[in-house]
Amino acid sequence: MEVLKEKVEEEEAAEREEAAERAERGEKTKRPMEVRREETTMTQEMLRDLERKLSEIEVSVPEKLLAFTKDTIDTSKLPLSYQSNTLKEEHLLQVADNFSRQYSHLCPDRVPLFLHPLNECEVPKFVSTTIRPTLMPYPELYNWDTCAQFISDFLSMVPLPDPLKPPLYLYSSTTVLKYQKGNCFDFSTLLCSMLIGAGYDAYCVNGYGSQDLCHMDLTREVCPLTMKPKESVKEEEKAPPKKYAIKPPRDLTSRFEQEQEMKRQEAIKAEEENRRKQEEARLLEQENAKTDPLHGLRVHSWVLVLSGKREVPESFFIDPFTARSYSTQDDHFLGIESLWNHKNYWVNMQDCWNCCKDLVFDLGDPVRWEYLLLGTDKPFLSLTEEEDEGMNDDDDVENLGKEDEDKSFDMPPSWVEQIEISPEAFETRCPNGKKVIQYKRAKLEKWAPYLNNNGLVCRLTTYEDLECTKTLEMKEWYQNREDMLELKHINKITGLNVDYFKPGHPQALRVHSYKSMQPEMDRVMEFYETARVDGLIKREETPKTMTEHYQGRPDFLSYRHVNFGPRMKKLALNSAESNPRPMVKITERFFRNPAKPADEDVAERVFLIAEERIQLRYHCRSDHITANKREFLRRTEVDSKGNKIIMTPDMCISFEVEPMEHTKKLLYQYEAMMKLKNEEKLSRHQAWESELEVLEILKLREEEEEAHTLTISIYDTKRNEKSKEYREAMERVLHEEHLRQVEAQLDYLAPFLAQLPPGEKLTRWQAVRLKDECLNDFKQRLIDKANLIQARFEKETQELQKKQQWYQENQVTLTPEDEDLYLSYCSQAMFRIRILEQRLSRHKELAPLKYLALEEKLYKDPRLVELLKVFV
Repeated sequence: MEVLKEKVEEEEAAEREEAAERAERGEKTKRPMEVRREETTMTQEMLRDLERKLSEIEVSVPEKLLAFTKDTIDTSKLPLSYQSNTLKEEHLLQVADNFSRQYSHLCPDRVPLFLHPLNECEVPKFVSTTIRPTLMPYPELYNWDTCAQFISDFLSMVPLPDPLKPPLYLYSSTTVLKYQKGNCFDFSTLLCSMLIGAGYDAYCVNGYGSQDLCHMDLTREVCPLTMKPKESVKEEEKAPPKKYAIKPPRDLTSRFEQEQEMKRQEAIKAEEENRRKQEEARLLEQENAKTDPLHGLRVHSWVLVLSGKREVPESFFIDPFTARSYSTQDDHFLGIESLWNHKNYWVNMQDCWNCCKDLVFDLGDPVRWEYLLLGTDKPFLSLTEEEDEGMNDDDDVENLGKEDEDKSFDMPPSWVEQIEISPEAFETRCPNGKKVIQYKRAKLEKWAPYLNNNGLVCRLTTYEDLECTKTLEMKEWYQNREDMLELKHINKITGLNVDYFKPGHPQALRVHSYKSMQPEMDRVMEFYETARVDGLIKREETPKTMTEHYQGRPDFLSYRHVNFGPRMKKLALNSAESNPRPMVKITERFFRNPAKPADEDVAERVFLIAEERIQLRYHCRSDHITANKREFLRRTEVDSKGNKIIMTPDMCISFEVEPMEHTKKLLYQYEAMMKLKNEEKLSRHQAWESELEVLEILKLREEEEEAHTLTISIYDTKRNEKSKEYREAMERVLHEEHLRQVEAQLDYLAPFLAQLPPGEKLTRWQAVRLKDECLNDFKQRLIDKANLIQARFEKETQELQKKQQWYQENQVTLTPEDEDLYLSYCSQAMFRIRILEQRLSRHKELAPLKYLALEEKLYKDPRLVELLKVFV
């Protein structure tokens, strides 16, 4: 202690000498300034010139930062635990102060520890007691990623007052949630409380971060939504070569030309790669040119999640501002001073010259992490066999346990109230329902559900340049849409729009890609095949073609391709209904039907409508290398003269691998051709129905985009109008019933009517007697009330007189405390006397008026009005 006192006295003497030197320098610099002021005199011309120059200067007003100080917090309704400390908390603060003094003495070059900042009531609270482990009742907040994302969206970032020091105030999580603002320490405390409540081994970290991390600047980071997941390339298993397989034809292309083409392609790729590297190097130089003068000194707080609990395989960091996870080797985190949870506090004793890359997060190692309290639940450092043998003495173990029991100190419970998030706040998420995040070449906007009339909840805009002036594409996410629209992808370069739907659309739409909503344009529609009867999966349409893909049909149809020709008639409005497009060719493909032999199972059929031909190709048998083919010349049944045309052999051209007798007969061929004619009509009709369905879908989509109706759950009583009206009607009925019961209880004639026989009709004499009894009873109540007030008034006056007489008798022997008690009693007694006097006078004024009002009510009472008319 003597050494510490001498050191403190030396530091105070040095501070006094420095203050005296600063005062001398101030006097020396002040005198030349005064001489200069006397020498320089401003003329009118110089003043006008100066005014003109100042008016030309444009001053840019910085954006107003979010203010979140103790002055903006209402502390009147905070509980007692926020406004004072318990004895155990005071003891903990003394332990922390002692620990801080020892730490400052042993490590004078380290910054002071962040141990007990002030809360919103300006009461010092230990940082570990500010953490309140809480498990939220929402399943979305059970995992660390969704929990961190909620906090990042729900709160607004407020920068630290001094970027080089931890804050002086650390507010409770309830206050931070109420005002939806906070700095990095407030973010980390709330996130750590929720993660510990969810079962994670989480800690708040006080350290140093990069400028982008501290300022929540994501303009150098790539938006996670723009990153495409890596597609795993599956290697196709090569079928084993057959013994009698046909050899492929010889490759007769020039190898020299192939090599030259490969060299040319490689040169082009190398040139593009070189250009890309130069562009990246130029951008990197521009970013590095803006070096941070406070690099490595900016204070930041984040959350550390250690491996072990909740099946976390590896420890990692979470930045609470952005909800992004980082490896403990990341360059954004430049050092750690200390960390804490709700049970203990640890100081980092390791060197951070290489940022956090070399840190070992074994909190049970007292060499690397100095703990504040002995009651830590972290495992101790594993010992070697030699050290383990030296500690086998039972007495030493017992003594060590006794010492730990004597010195251990449990952490007091958290002073913060239970953390609660209302369903409305959980649904709203962002402050005021909207939040904008700027990334590198991208901007992300978020809205609360039902805030926008069209159900828009998120929009991602990607840009071509870093200045974000040229838009490349937009992605919009929707919720609660009646048309089940989930995502809309708009490409500004190509003009392609892609709409994604959830299951439940009236037309079973899954994806709709288009450039224009006009019919007969390029578009692709994908469907939920299980929700459609016809098994349609995909439909592709161009001005001249339409292609459909099927699955799971009873006729085994898998593909239909229709070619259209130009319209013969040109109408003002061309559509499939008024002026359908003429079909030129229909191609259909089928899956293998196992119930039929391959030779008779059609694999593909082509209806050449303009050429009046039908082409068939059958499935190939497993033991064949070619398949059967057949072509029919479809002619009209009668010629120009009206004569019936007979089936001839030249009307059917066939190729059969194994010819059969019955297929050569004209009857078989005639029946097959007639069947194909009917199927051609059916295919043309189905293609026409597909065109009509496209028009119906387009019309429905236009109506949905104009209406953009939102669905409301039956459990959402605030937004559901039907349930709201029903609830209001029920409340209205209950309120009216309550009023009727109150009126029945306040019936002034009820006690007097109870004296009469039930069900008997009142006579005039009985009505007069009821009126007189009611008035006499009311008059007596008024008199009793006046007497009661008068009696209390006289009692208070007598007691005051007795007290004054006692004071006159004992005035000489009274102490100052007795005199103060006497004066206090007198003031209270006089106040009561004045109140009673006012009540008595007011009662005397209002009593006649009340009597007359009751008399008037009795004369107007519907039960007595007819009988008392004579006396009015």
